[in-house]
Amino acid sequence: MKCPFCSSLESKVIDSRLAKDETSIRRRRECLDCASRFTTYERVEEVELMIIKKDGVREPFDRGKIVSGMTKACEKRPISMDVIESFVSALEREFQERGDREIDSTEIGERVISKLYEIDEVAYVRFASVYRSFKDVNQFMSELKDLLKEKGGDKSDSSSPSLELIKDKSDK
Repeated sequence: MKCPFCSSLESKVIDSRLAKDETSIRRRRECLDCASRFTTYERVEEVELMIIKKDGVREPFDRGKIVSGMTKACEKRPISMDVIESFVSALEREFQERGDREIDSTEIGERVISKLYEIDEVAYVRFASVYRSFKDVNQFMSELKDLLKEKGGDKSDSSSPSLELIKDKSDK
């Protein structure tokens, strides 16, 4: 392992343990030439997953895109990054274990939208509005009404002033 301080190729392992994500090994090393200490991580080289986009284009799986999308949807919501990270890690691990080399982007999107539905309604609606590409307010309202019906009984009737106000504006 090359020392980041003096570029020597001679080092020894001082400590070795499983990393927090449990998919890699964290090693503390000491350079035999300059005595500096540094940390390295080893992980098993996994099969590269390819994502098939809606237009047929294939691109490498990028967990950062999923984390970013979920983070934006959960912005200013009481959802920790640990929840997002653990979901994305579990999703990636599941795809690796399945052995499929190619995954449809729609499967990933639907899995993310299902998870957001479970953890936070606002984040779900935010993500759904982008992912499902609502064309107008009526589609958005339809999704909100469905959400209200499923989450707490039928609250989408005209007695709901906030929905009625939005409905009136969308009709104009």
